[in-house]
Amino acid sequence: MAWFRREQEPLAAGEQESRIPEGLWIKCSACKEIIYRKEVVQNLSVCPKCGFHFRLSARERLDLLFDGEYVEFDAKLQSADPLKFTDTKAYASRLKEGRAKTASADALVSAVGAIEGIKTVVGAMEYGFIGGSMGVVVGEKVTRCIERAIAEHLPLVVISCSGGARMMEGVLSLMQMAKISAALARLDEAKLPFVSLLTDPTTGGVTASFAMLGDLNVAEPGALIGFAGPRVIEQTIRQKLPEGFQRAEFLVEHGMLDMVVDRRELKTTIARCLRFLLA
Repeated sequence: MAWFRREQEPLAAGEQESRIPEGLWIKCSACKEIIYRKEVVQNLSVCPKCGFHFRLSARERLDLLFDGEYVEFDAKLQSADPLKFTDTKAYASRLKEGRAKTASADALVSAVGAIEGIKTVVGAMEYGFIGGSMGVVVGEKVTRCIERAIAEHLPLVVISCSGGARMMEGVLSLMQMAKISAALARLDEAKLPFVSLLTDPTTGGVTASFAMLGDLNVAEPGALIGFAGPRVIEQTIRQKLPEGFQRAEFLVEHGMLDMVVDRRELKTTIARCLRFLLA
């Protein structure tokens, strides 16, 4: 319940009601500039002032990568709430809210389409669905993406944006780490490429499994990537962490990533990587 309610004050004599629609402007989280929202959208949700990358939904990611139309599959897979889990609210309620918020059945959208003419299987994580957490359904959908890539002899791209394993499903969520890793081993045996795109944030069990297992691990600028968060690490080791710790640029400097790519160049870069890996 809100602690207060803002009452709309009556207009003074001679004043006119503002006709500027809400949501016309957006404030950049990095440079704090107020920017025309349409300008940000046209720039692929990258701040035109400082280059900060705003988060995208899973389907916005697919629209960004694919040449045009794509075919979504396994769209109706849903969690059965195996543990009947409840914390501050029932897990079933969180699932219902996630579906209403994102129009997705769970935190991953899987599709097949063309990236600069290269037919590719793509799995895109949806952060708006319970923080993009990986439960049984996400693990199953990523595995099915891998199996479809093998069956149709196609390359695979997985876009990670996740807080990690979904603890409301307990050990069943942690099992997905091994399950997906085993499927990726089969993809490797089939000599098919896997490009892993890590976006802000990619943490926990997702980082500790498939997100870091790509033939090429690519990240967007400024993305937070790690297992435990920097605040947890500082509290554990009781030391101040280096500047930029766990950010994409820090990780590429230390050999944990292959490249950091501006979103406006992502499609071209991924297509070039796929051509190289398929050659």
